[in-house]
Amino acid sequence: MPAPRSDHWTAADLDHIPEDGLRYEVLNGQLVVNAAPKPRHQWLIKWLVRALDDPPPPGYVVLEGVGVLIGDDEPIPDLMVAAGAIDWDDRGVAAEQVKLVVEVVSKSTTMQDRMVKPVLYAAAEIPNYWRVEINPFKGQLTDEKLPVLFAHALGPEGTYERTHRVAAGESVTLRSPFEFTVDPASLMP
Repeated sequence: MPAPRSDHWTAADLDHIPEDGLRYEVLNGQLVVNAAPKPRHQWLIKWLVRALDDPPPPGYVVLEGVGVLIGDDEPIPDLMVAAGAIDWDDRGVAAEQVKLVVEVVSKSTTMQDRMVKPVLYAAAEIPNYWRVEINPFKGQLTDEKLPVLFAHALGPEGTYERTHRVAAGESVTLRSPFEFTVDPASLMP
């Protein structure tokens, strides 16, 4: 494993890490390594991408597993919606082009997905952050069926404010970054 070129990791350092099947991100100057996600996680992402991509408004693109370039950091959301001209050969997408980031919480990524990444995304002024809980979680309501989608929008204080909490079996129409109707149950087998 190569060392960072300075006293902290940067997105540029990721270019020097050999391909080994692991997922590398830089969060607050720290290198974060995650194992490959489980099938349930990937299934949900596949169906969410299909739903958002059918079709997005002109000028929008839905991408999965691509980094968001935020200064020296490069968090990798499970999926994003970006707008504008994308440099298809760059290592990530500039934060100012990203309109939505989605994290599907896994047991191994709970802290990053719930606490660390939303702070980075908000500081980069990404307007929308969605979190999807696929495993039982603290704060889950008694009759609430999984998965549960938490939609957040960037508030006037520069932090995310929850706009929706939607459990499987409920349908909701979200209007940002574009109009989208979903029942989280439709995303799982």
